[in-house]
Amino acid sequence: MVSKTRVGGEKDPKLDLIRSLAPDLVIANIEENRREDVEALRSWGIPVYVTYPRTVWEGIQLVRELGAVTGSVQKATELARELEARYHEVFASMKARQPVRVFCPIWRRPYMSINRETYVHDMLACAGGANIFADRSARYPDVTLDEMAAAKPEVILLPNEPYHFREPHLGDFEKYPSVPAVRDQRIHFVDGKLLSWYGPRIAEALRTLPALLSFEHPS
Repeated sequence: MVSKTRVGGEKDPKLDLIRSLAPDLVIANIEENRREDVEALRSWGIPVYVTYPRTVWEGIQLVRELGAVTGSVQKATELARELEARYHEVFASMKARQPVRVFCPIWRRPYMSINRETYVHDMLACAGGANIFADRSARYPDVTLDEMAAAKPEVILLPNEPYHFREPHLGDFEKYPSVPAVRDQRIHFVDGKLLSWYGPRIAEALRTLPALLSFEHPS
């Protein structure tokens, strides 16, 4: 097994260690990495490519972009074409379906969710979900479970990142038995990477998430 040098986390990278490794390229993200760290690396002559996909389609096109900057155009193009085909297939299938009202928290204590300006929102929309907190002004708004209940989600998705939701947290929803998702037992634990990681994982996300949001509405 090949070991890799650990260079810290997104918010606390070991800049001197990164510098000592003399990388040909560093890939950063606007939300995950700090501007001052990017500027420090660039001041040392280290190329940094900054990403910020806001939609699933942009996440697919990022594959092409990274292929161009890493000299892997052919492989990236092949992968992007596969993802684009899956995207169009799912998009076409969603036209015949009524969007499902979905609550997808990303944090607990306080509960936080996402608005329409986020990648997670667009992934949910692609999979047939109507984000109940889409119209909030903050990208990652604090919300209460009373507000959740008032919005009557039909499905609740509990991801394992950035907050790791687990079985005991189902108890949070027990006092809302009239919420359709609670009443009909449509609370699903889901791999958070499918919701928020772009690139190759998009294929798995577009295979998995539509099924979690698929059910017959009452007539």
